[in-house]
Amino acid sequence: MPEDAKSPDVTIVGGGIIGLSIAWRARAQGLSVTLLERDAAGRGTSYVAAGMLAPVAEVEFGAAGRRLLELGLRSAEMWPGFAAELEEAADMDVNLLQTGTLMVARDEDEARELERQLAFRESLGLRAERLRPSEAREREPGLAPGVRLALEAPEDHSVDPRLVLTALRSACVSAGVQLREHAPVAHVQLDAPGERVTGVALAGGEGVLVGQVVMAAGAWTGQIAGLPRDAQVPVRPVKGQILRLRDPAGAGLLRRVVRFEGGYIVPRADGRYVLGATVEEKGFELSPTVGGTYELLRDAGELVPGASELQIEELCVGLRPGTPDNTPVIGPGAARGLTWATGHHRNGILLAPLTAGLVVETLLGKTEDPLLCACDPGRFMRVSGWDLQSNELQSSIGAQR
Repeated sequence: MPEDAKSPDVTIVGGGIIGLSIAWRARAQGLSVTLLERDAAGRGTSYVAAGMLAPVAEVEFGAAGRRLLELGLRSAEMWPGFAAELEEAADMDVNLLQTGTLMVARDEDEARELERQLAFRESLGLRAERLRPSEAREREPGLAPGVRLALEAPEDHSVDPRLVLTALRSACVSAGVQLREHAPVAHVQLDAPGERVTGVALAGGEGVLVGQVVMAAGAWTGQIAGLPRDAQVPVRPVKGQILRLRDPAGAGLLRRVVRFEGGYIVPRADGRYVLGATVEEKGFELSPTVGGTYELLRDAGELVPGASELQIEELCVGLRPGTPDNTPVIGPGAARGLTWATGHHRNGILLAPLTAGLVVETLLGKTEDPLLCACDPGRFMRVSGWDLQSNELQSSIGAQR
């Protein structure tokens, strides 16, 4: 490392939608920013994502689900302004479609579950409308006649992540972010007491001086060495298979995002559709499978018969960064000079504006937002028995797992 090397104010590890969003926002606050990406920026998990902005449709039972809902609702409110600023900065459209989401039941069992889901959302004060089959098909004529029930979440929308990533990369470069691609970080370097991050080392051996580090490496977070055990966070890869389809006749088969048991169909403005997605605990396995794609295509065809006429453009596999409670890790870590922004699982696109805002406030030393409490990186270390390698709670009652 050259003696006269100067470290940037912020070094971001990871160039997906989270890392790029933070870089863009940090640069706008006058911070000098270097972003290190293991591959090409914007071509990893974020590039594969469907782009649903759906905190209402995706809310889950339990305390963790409610914490994630609060994050999602706040970030969803930020998306229109975030998209408008980004479109102006990059001089391009990011295809934010504010058309709502339909949750659809195909049989009586699914209809009963949908009624339960409606009651749950009403108890939380969320907007969701119960639709009879005829009403659902009136709003989306492409639905199959056999649909039993539907819920509409009018405030759940979608965006095209690939356009967002292209725009973010352009905006970052224009703003003066130093973007270093194909620069995988191998480990974090600490000072002699092992309390503060002073640099990172790339896989090829190059050392990079840092001011502050933001860890936004997604599913690859756990592969970066150097942190003591009590300063690590448990993040694992969760495999997802997803298809991209195209209608030769153009747009019109669906206007809204349609969700069903086990999957979803997300329309784009140009007649393309995203069909997904499997959820598989397969480590870093990236091979698509016949079974996974068959089930997605079968279910989509049963729900939207016209989907069987669509052309398959692409079969993708992505690795979502999961945590034990499926809530992201955002905020300062145990090692000084290190801020976490990872573990977003299925919500990286939705939570990008909020995460960027929270991280930049942390970097600037501003008053902590109460939402950071739900994302506290130290929450796992406070639970006795977390195994950071397997992401499981180890206990003497292991047979019950």
